[in-house]
Amino acid sequence: MHDLARLLLTLALAGTVVTFLGSLILWATNEERRIGAALKRVLGGPSEATIIARGRARGAGLSVTTGLFATAWDKGDWCMVYRLEEVTGAELLIDGEVAARVFRGENRKALDRVPATAREVTLRLVFDDPVNADFDLQLWAAGDETRRDAPTAASCAQAANQWLARVEAIVRRPRTAPVVSASPPPPAPMVARRAPPPPPPAEDEAPPWDEDEDIDDPDAVPDLFDADYPDEDPDGKRHN
Repeated sequence: MHDLARLLLTLALAGTVVTFLGSLILWATNEERRIGAALKRVLGGPSEATIIARGRARGAGLSVTTGLFATAWDKGDWCMVYRLEEVTGAELLIDGEVAARVFRGENRKALDRVPATAREVTLRLVFDDPVNADFDLQLWAAGDETRRDAPTAASCAQAANQWLARVEAIVRRPRTAPVVSASPPPPAPMVARRAPPPPPPAEDEAPPWDEDEDIDDPDAVPDLFDADYPDEDPDGKRHN
């Protein structure tokens, strides 16, 4: 009886450990959590609007507070950061056709309808960057209906359409020059230096003494014996 109770307790503990480890692995590999954490890190704060292509390990977010826009892929292992002024526009593609779009300097093409037989919904973000000029978020593709808690093509198209409205608000803002710090540069470090030696006198400059003066002239030597001493008698006695 005691052996059976010990066995049941061991099995319960093992099941608890396995369940905990499984939950921990799911939490650590969750793409939405990882992408959200990566966007928060590169944006310098929480993302005020985020869109994630589920199952593609891609996402995008923006922060009006910091003035940054970021894209992420490989579950947030790689990110690209842009200034809001570098956002040029966005397109909503349904089955490869542009269903709606908004670009700087153009009138917005609104989304009319989403076909009931749509097989692919993609949001394409465009930036003023010659190297990384665009970023595609495939929000819906054929076969996604078999995934657990999968959205519909229509809901993905509506989410992309909301992002077109956000991009339109961004591109309608006037471009501002990059902020330049007006703080003075730090002072240069103090370096101790010795004073240079005085320059030698010029050749035509007279020395501080008179070359014609004869330093051997006995008259130039003070007579130390003419000092005012008390008179003395020849016998060596001094008179007061």
